[in-house]
Amino acid sequence: MRKNVFAVAATLLVLAGATSADARPSRETARDSWNPFVQHSASVADQRVSTPRAKRQRVASRGRAQRVRYATQSYESRSSYSSGSHSAGPRPRAWCGWWMRTQRGGGAHLNVAWNWSKWGSPSGPQVGAVVVWRHHVGEIVGRAPNGQWLVRSGNDGGAVRTRARSVAGAVFRVG
Repeated sequence: MRKNVFAVAATLLVLAGATSADARPSRETARDSWNPFVQHSASVADQRVSTPRAKRQRVASRGRAQRVRYATQSYESRSSYSSGSHSAGPRPRAWCGWWMRTQRGGGAHLNVAWNWSKWGSPSGPQVGAVVVWRHHVGEIVGRAPNGQWLVRSGNDGGAVRTRARSVAGAVFRVG
């Protein structure tokens, strides 16, 4: 009888000690998830790691997504960018080529500034020409008093603006 009571008590102690502590995974659990010798229940493997660093990364990526979405919506909502004969789609991060597409048309490959160097036909610096540098593209709209050309381009200081620029080493194309 004593053996039976002892067996029942031992079984109860084992069951009481084996309650699930998987309600919240610890840092050790996340660190050892690669180890095939550490056994994890399915609930631990399915849960998101909740370390302070992981939480900061989730919050930061959510903030980036919201900023990108806001920037895209703010430029798409302006009629001069998304309506008319040249709709260029959503604005990419580097958007000088994209802005030029809203002015001249063309496919998505022209979002990359240097691809404008193959557009149209070659020319020299003149009003109406597309001027292409290695990482920027714009259009010549006039001549400045100091002899430089007035170039209007997108993503120039984060906006569309016209300013006098040196066109030394640039490629010129007309369509």
